[in-house]
Amino acid sequence: MKFYVLTTFPEMIEYIASVSILGRAQKTGDIEIIPINIRDYTNDPHKKTDDYPYGGGAGMLMTPQPVYDAWEAVTKKAGHSIRTIYLTPQAKVFTQSDAVSYAKEEDLILLCGHYEGIDERALEEVVTDYVSIGDYVLTGGELASMVLIDAISRMVPGVLSNSDSGKDESFSEGLLEYPQYTRPAVWRGKAVPEILLSGHHENVAKWRKEQAIERTRQRRPDLLEDTNESSADCPEDAIPGKLSEFDK
Repeated sequence: MKFYVLTTFPEMIEYIASVSILGRAQKTGDIEIIPINIRDYTNDPHKKTDDYPYGGGAGMLMTPQPVYDAWEAVTKKAGHSIRTIYLTPQAKVFTQSDAVSYAKEEDLILLCGHYEGIDERALEEVVTDYVSIGDYVLTGGELASMVLIDAISRMVPGVLSNSDSGKDESFSEGLLEYPQYTRPAVWRGKAVPEILLSGHHENVAKWRKEQAIERTRQRRPDLLEDTNESSADCPEDAIPGKLSEFDK
């Protein structure tokens, strides 16, 4: 899968894309992250990509010409239309289900605004999807684009070393992930729940489901409204800090 990131700060993309899971996935060829410098497409002799907004107001606005030309160059080279995402707080918030959906695409273009954003005419010409990562404002879309790329890449076959990793994470079933533990079995007087040491896979799965429901009820009860789960499915003794029926 190829990610084309249209940006005025490609070095931000290059570094994040070179490390950890994303860096490894690029080496194996499962994904490719290609920063496209919008400045390379401006007709301005000083490589400017911004100007003052009509009507006044604070800040500068990215001009339409270099944005459109950068996008056009990518689509022409690809030889087909590409779903184009504009990162903006004026949009629906990105979710795990969106990551799964986007991972089915062959290519994606992520458009990073800067300053006060991008001339509306360019957005009307190129954008297919408006996506937010939260109700707050960033300096530019670069960090937001990498959030999407990281989340989407995890859903691309071959990227995660364990194919089940993505299935068990928070939001994969509309719930937060259950608590997890590793060695040592006792640390600072706190013991790993006995059920996880039992080797009984069916009971472990049941315990994890109970814990996921209860954790979601405590931290993100809004998510339970969109699922078939409820705190009623989670017995009181499954609340973190108490022993469940499996631990007694």
